Amino acid sequence: MFQAPDALLNVAQSGGGGLPFVFQHGLGGDAGQTAEVFPADAGRRLVTLECRGHGRSEAGPEARFRLEQLCADLGSFIVTLGAPVDIGGISMGACITLMLAVRRPELVRSLVLARPAWLLDPAPPNLRPNITVGNLLRHHAPQAALDLFNQSDDAKALERSSPDNLASMRGFFARPNPRVLAALLTRISADGPGLETSDLRRLTIPVLVIGTDQDHIHPFSLAEKLTGMIPRATLARITPKGASRENYVREFKTTVGRFLAGNAR
Repeated sequence: MFQAPDALLNVAQSGGGGLPFVFQHGLGGDAGQTAEVFPADAGRRLVTLECRGHGRSEAGPEARFRLEQLCADLGSFIVTLGAPVDIGGISMGACITLMLAVRRPELVRSLVLARPAWLLDPAPPNLRPNITVGNLLRHHAPQAALDLFNQSDDAKALERSSPDNLASMRGFFARPNPRVLAALLTRISADGPGLETSDLRRLTIPVLVIGTDQDHIHPFSLAEKLTGMIPRATLARITPKGASRENYVREFKTTVGRFLAGNAR
């Protein structure tokens, strides 16, 4: 466990010895999300700090549900590992690890940005379904909230373009602690990384960006834009989860494994 300001955060580790790879989950996720796509044969130790309000971590005050705070928590934790380390994240995890690489470059050797959901601006339109779900959970019992969501324009749009996103959104209504989840979904999705294009241009570390098609929440076009803004970034396009989860997981592991092997030292 790791003691952050106002919250005790869970640390999940697997993979035995080797250099640590600090791999952060997405909004509403937990360490199981990163473990699923971690290349266990890479000779690395997987380390995931479950963000406040996620997994087995305490929530702490809702006022601290901000990307800036999650980034600060992660930075303080990485110091305890003996920085610098290789880091990465999925969706929200990609955002906070990118923020950390910009603001505390002494902590980061290389960076993996998987299925990014933010570029530079707060409240990106692709995250509107998260806010819709959060507001419904805030004002209605979970089953009533789900019924209303299924009738919403957001649900209908996701059904057409991103069935996997829709399944994830519907899954939120069955989660425990709906009050905490509602606050996370609305506050984090309306937030932003607070970065400028010039910040990304100054990054000198190797960066891998992973994107997929058929993903409204994490559009491939956003992964392309990020890659073009970071000098040493490379882009990998893998199979969408909605097309084949098995292929998605296999290609994710292979892509990350190669990247880590190429930057081992």
